[in-house]
Amino acid sequence: MNNSVFKLERPVNEPPREYRPGSEEVRALLGEVKRQSSIEVEIPLIIGGKEIRTGNVADVVMPHDHRHKLGFFHKVGEKEVEMAIEAAMAAREEWASLPWEERASVSLKAADLISTKRRDLLNAATILGQSKNIWQAEIDSACEVADFLRFNPFNASEIFSASQPAQSCQTLNRVEMRPLEGFVYTVTPFNFTAIACNLNMAPAILGNVTVWKPATTSILSSYYLMQIYREAGLPDGVINFIPGSGELISRIVLKHRYFAGLHFTGSNDTFNTLWREISDNLANYRSYPRIAGETGGKDFIFAHASADTDELASAIVLGAFEYQGQKCSASSRSYIPRSLWPEVRDKITERVARIKTGDPADPKNLMGAVIDEKSFDFIVSYIEEAKRSPDVEVITGGGHDKSKGYFIEPAVLLCRDPRYATMETELFGPVMSVYVYNDDKFEETLKICDETSVYGLTGAIFSRDKYASVKASEILKYAAGNFYINDKTTGAMVGQQPFGGSRASGTNDKVGSVFNLMRWLTPRAIKENYQPPADVDFPHMPK
Repeated sequence: MNNSVFKLERPVNEPPREYRPGSEEVRALLGEVKRQSSIEVEIPLIIGGKEIRTGNVADVVMPHDHRHKLGFFHKVGEKEVEMAIEAAMAAREEWASLPWEERASVSLKAADLISTKRRDLLNAATILGQSKNIWQAEIDSACEVADFLRFNPFNASEIFSASQPAQSCQTLNRVEMRPLEGFVYTVTPFNFTAIACNLNMAPAILGNVTVWKPATTSILSSYYLMQIYREAGLPDGVINFIPGSGELISRIVLKHRYFAGLHFTGSNDTFNTLWREISDNLANYRSYPRIAGETGGKDFIFAHASADTDELASAIVLGAFEYQGQKCSASSRSYIPRSLWPEVRDKITERVARIKTGDPADPKNLMGAVIDEKSFDFIVSYIEEAKRSPDVEVITGGGHDKSKGYFIEPAVLLCRDPRYATMETELFGPVMSVYVYNDDKFEETLKICDETSVYGLTGAIFSRDKYASVKASEILKYAAGNFYINDKTTGAMVGQQPFGGSRASGTNDKVGSVFNLMRWLTPRAIKENYQPPADVDFPHMPK
């Protein structure tokens, strides 16, 4: 692998477009939404650069209008999974042998395409297929995708330029950064087009090849991503796109001798299952696989009595209800001091009352629908149980209707028990559970917050008291891999807040940073000795 030290300048984050009413930006985007709404797309498998149609198909629909068909996709079978692995391994040697900057150029060109002529294409697919509003799509499928594609090459150049060892007058020492000896299995979620991009392109720019299982509920944007990679010059077989049953794909992939790594974002249960299967197959592998995963979260906002109530209420509403609460980082539990609660309650209620829910392409709507019926039914079951519970007061929301789309009103639940189910369980929907604590129980309640959830992804403290902020940060040290002071728990930016959590939230490998990229490299130290010993005697030995 040729790791020439080609130094890239640090990129700047892609600036979001504002899509102001009547602007050319919003006209163009809504025109693309209308175009995609009027057609049905056939989505094949893409293996070794070839489009494969299995004939076993499933529909692609809008979550907010589930009778509206956007297209259909072909499902992978056992034969095609084997073909994808073979295609990846066939492409591996030539791809890995390229100078790394040649691979980086593909990523950078893809970023340029997404920032310009393919921006509306990808944003519209994300709006329609994942029910994101215009702003949520823009910061995800335009800005964050482009940021990953630019910052990963920059971070790779930092690794390559900083990884060389010390020299001596008698030897030449160097470290060669190699891709993994095999292929990487990438399992991507529905909720972020950017994650689907990064889980594949981060290993790929380092010389790895991938077998990609995209979420079927975000298949449209994933398919267009794959097309953009090819347009940017990605060689055939480097990324192989195989939608379908995760159970089927994993059963074959995880038994393969050249399975070298898992790059995953999804549920905790699925990640645990995959990890167990990998452990069961260790004896089969050429080398120990790398496992990097980000799973769930039960993310918190904790308020001190000194908090600004306007800032706190806005953080709770935006952190919990943007994208229907379907972000791994979404706020879903809050701890509010009793002295602030009446004022915070009124301000939350007023803000929630202004939220409009419906077609995400309509600029007036903040919220769309949750992703599918399974998610809808799961979230609603907890809301209905809360309505019946004597330990819960429904402050606002709680309505739901799936007759046309999977719509759930933003719900705020006041829980008298800090261990009530919705304070502990990840719902992945628009539900915020609040626990009100006595002001003199600040530290005690911080410890309850730390011990309540198995997760450790994101969290926030709202306080204008520096000592209180520091105390919260100390007690909650392991409760959040991304910790915010006077800010909502969502919106980590590539290059600014490397993202990831530990505990049951994953391996905390911090996507968008050198920490994650190092997982897809295996270093080799090389020493060339100019004066190798010609005898076996040492200086301390008597002659």
